[in-house]
Amino acid sequence: MLKPNRRYGELKDTYLFNTIYRKTSEYLEANPDKKVYRMGVGDVSLPLCKAVIDALHKAVDDQGCADTFHGYMPEVGDPELRKAISDYYRNMGARVSENEIFVSSGACDDLGDILELFDQDNTVMVIEPAYPEYVDTNILAGRKVIHLTSGEENGFLPKPCEEAKADILYICSPNNPTGAAFSRKGLQEWVDFANEIGAVILFDAAYEIFIEDEDIPHSVYELDGADRCAIEICSLSKTAGFTGTRLGYTVVPCKLLRDGMSLNEMWSRNRETRTNGVSYILQKGALAVFTPQGQKQIHDNLSVYKENASYFMEALDAAGIWYCGGKNSPYIWMRCPDGMSGWDFFDYLLREIQVVGIPGDGFGACGRGYFRFSTFGNREETKEAANRLCKLLKKE
Repeated sequence: MLKPNRRYGELKDTYLFNTIYRKTSEYLEANPDKKVYRMGVGDVSLPLCKAVIDALHKAVDDQGCADTFHGYMPEVGDPELRKAISDYYRNMGARVSENEIFVSSGACDDLGDILELFDQDNTVMVIEPAYPEYVDTNILAGRKVIHLTSGEENGFLPKPCEEAKADILYICSPNNPTGAAFSRKGLQEWVDFANEIGAVILFDAAYEIFIEDEDIPHSVYELDGADRCAIEICSLSKTAGFTGTRLGYTVVPCKLLRDGMSLNEMWSRNRETRTNGVSYILQKGALAVFTPQGQKQIHDNLSVYKENASYFMEALDAAGIWYCGGKNSPYIWMRCPDGMSGWDFFDYLLREIQVVGIPGDGFGACGRGYFRFSTFGNREETKEAANRLCKLLKKE
């Protein structure tokens, strides 16, 4: 008899977003004259930039002509796009060769697939609060997960320690959900730690483009020894608005060896088995992101999201509420006022000012008593939501 994967029963119920949707819908049904300001979901609101749209249109036209038609693309990515990404790394001060770059349909997919490089018996360390996929994918694979706690005392940026010893170390910087970002010194400590214990860092760099401070590295490969212990997973979702277009890339250094095996060669073989490559059309759209014109246009869009973040930071500063994120990150992570739980604060905001965010409880035990706002919304609505938040908190 077929046996299902019973580890699905070990996953936490996906009540978080369902509950948010249900509570919001119930409120609107009871208050049809009210407008709700949705500042929770981390999806972008601005359209793809013109350079990308033009490239997509041209690629579609290419597919309609026998002379320019393209079928299957290389499983590891279009050579021209891989070169452009390699040049992008060089400009940020990191050496990454083209054959170390693997184009994918998005960071979320690779975060799950990359685990096929590792044996089931490996242990995993996740810094909490954390993006839920880190935990869920490893539970489904049957691995032991170690939860390293973080909090205000360390700015949600813990140092490596005995409790963090594991075979696979997840680090997301700038972090989702907290918005906290490791300094060069802080991240170097984790790289040194990984090399010392023989661990592999899975470095989620989905939000690197929001970094403004020079002391915060955009890539783990800016640090000494990272090419011997780290895999970096990147995305164009927030960088260039590709949440609905889907494209990312993963870097697996050639120097990354374990037990005599090359993880770069293993991942290349995995791609040959698991994918027929990302479509020609999408890769041409992605290539436009890395042109001078594309870079200017995506930064114009990003400036809107950064301005949105400033509205929330100004509101919380005025109200005297502790938070992190906002600068160097598209997320604001705030302490709930007056000892409220995340869900109590959610209900309070919805009832009093019609603003919706995400209770920190959904990101692990360390998120209790905290709340996350996303700054990817409409500029005017975000400004209004922040103004309402400031007035409400200052009134208390």
